[in-house]
Amino acid sequence: MAKDRTPGNSGRNGSARGGSTATGKGAPAPRSGAAKGRTRPPTQVVTQPRRPWGLIAAAIAVVLFAVAAIGYAVVKVDEATADEITSPSELGKALKTFDYAKGQDHVTDPVDYSESPPVGGPHDPTWADCTGTVYDVDIRHENAVHSMEHGAVWITYNPDEVSDADLQTLSKLADTSGRMMSPYAGLDSPISIQSWNHQLKADSAGDKRLAQFADFFTRNPEYYPEVGASCENPAFITSPPEAGDPSTPAGESMPTDAPTTGTGDASSTPESGEPSASASSEAPAS
Repeated sequence: MAKDRTPGNSGRNGSARGGSTATGKGAPAPRSGAAKGRTRPPTQVVTQPRRPWGLIAAAIAVVLFAVAAIGYAVVKVDEATADEITSPSELGKALKTFDYAKGQDHVTDPVDYSESPPVGGPHDPTWADCTGTVYDVDIRHENAVHSMEHGAVWITYNPDEVSDADLQTLSKLADTSGRMMSPYAGLDSPISIQSWNHQLKADSAGDKRLAQFADFFTRNPEYYPEVGASCENPAFITSPPEAGDPSTPAGESMPTDAPTTGTGDASSTPESGEPSASASSEAPAS
């Protein structure tokens, strides 16, 4: 009788018969000298450049600061110019205008002016110093008129009707070249400010129209006859002649100039809130 063959026996016998040298469960034997696998190139790591955040922040801060500074400056300029006027008419009906022509006579005799304080007409050959000068006496009116012919603004006040605080305010307003200030006896209002052919009266130094008048008319070439003439007269400051005093002889200590050539026309006829008043330009007999 034949013997049963088992798979195990068969496999062993088959292996012996086939002379296989394979090891393991059907795994092929390694081949000697087999080609090696490809090597991958190393991965290149790209590093992003670092942004200079410190410099960027500093630049932004500088820009913001510049914008803030410019804005602040603009605001301050706007505040400083908020009350400026560009025409006499903006002063309203309080402004009085007159019609004294250029070419007024130089006289040494007293002049009976039509306006009080005067705003034009014949005047002394020498002018009162108007370089921001604050006088403590009622200066000779004929000299003050000559200063206004040179473009000065003359601030006057009634010493019996203004306070010390008002005097300080007016003194600051007068403290600019082309202006002068003095008391004026018998003034019919606490304060009066005038330039050639223009006048405005006020009850308080806090009236903003005073500063508007001064800023607009001080040496404004459209509104006075002798453009570019001097406002300096140091000798007048040292010993200012008072209202009613005789004329001080002109000389080295008291400068003078020749009268401008008359044309028969007013130096200017600006618009205002009030019709022009008639004005006399004749000096009375001595």
